[in-house]
Amino acid sequence: MQHNRTLKWLAVASTIGMLAILLGGALVTKTESGMGCGRHWPGCNGELIPSEINAEVLIEFSHRLVTGAVGILIVLLSVWAWRALGHIRETKFLSFMAIFFLVLQALIGAAQVLWGQGDFILALHFGISLISFTAVFLLTLLIFEVDRKFDAENVRIGNKLKWHTIGVTLYSYIVVYTGALVRHTDSGLVCRDWPFCRNDDIGLPTNMHEWVQMGHRLAALLIIIWIAYIFFHAWKHYQNQKVVSRGWLIALILVLAQASTGMLVVFTRANLAAALIHSLIISLLFGLLCYMILLVSRSRHFGKNS
Repeated sequence: MQHNRTLKWLAVASTIGMLAILLGGALVTKTESGMGCGRHWPGCNGELIPSEINAEVLIEFSHRLVTGAVGILIVLLSVWAWRALGHIRETKFLSFMAIFFLVLQALIGAAQVLWGQGDFILALHFGISLISFTAVFLLTLLIFEVDRKFDAENVRIGNKLKWHTIGVTLYSYIVVYTGALVRHTDSGLVCRDWPFCRNDDIGLPTNMHEWVQMGHRLAALLIIIWIAYIFFHAWKHYQNQKVVSRGWLIALILVLAQASTGMLVVFTRANLAAALIHSLIISLLFGLLCYMILLVSRSRHFGKNS
């Protein structure tokens, strides 16, 4: 039975809204607009609605408004999905995760405004929002019955692919964190070249900012190699299961696009559009990897060698 059309529209709006929150948070960080409303929350500069608006105020206050509006959508989606799809085992867990991590990221943002936070804590902000986005994204896939369309209930995944899927998904979160750390420690432009920090003087980083930047590049290189290996394995052994083989093909395309936009960020000296696309692609990649985890959890058979 197809799900209610209104529920589908709500799911799509919530997913797009969560992407807007992720990109809005990245925009706040990139434009250094986090203190646009001063040390006031949920108000702005001592007012419920700011009377004096400049670029920083507009960016920060708009991000808060979007977060609040999308929060309402996600609560509605989670409750509705719980009632309509409660028989699907992942629904209740995903509904809880979507709300919990959205609230958590809002509280961390509020704490930063009111009291300030260290860079290593702030770097968690994007990752926490990413978990909420992924939960909403997976709920949307369930609502649109993607599993049935790709016969996901009959997927069979071997132990080798199972553990690689789990491992690379967990590792991708580390890559996300290192990328967020680059932004929050202002390390984005410390290395003027690519792939090395200074192509004419290859050596170890000389300060904390270079370590953060080059650490992120190394982490990104490793995930490219890992996902490429998984793709070739899946393409060889899972051609008869299109949701698996095509899923890893898309993952490989996304991770290569992520690396390309990262390189573009360096060459354009942190162009805002390139940086936001960079954040968008990693969000989509993490959502896809979590869907592959869902497939693993539903697999009916685990072989030893594949």
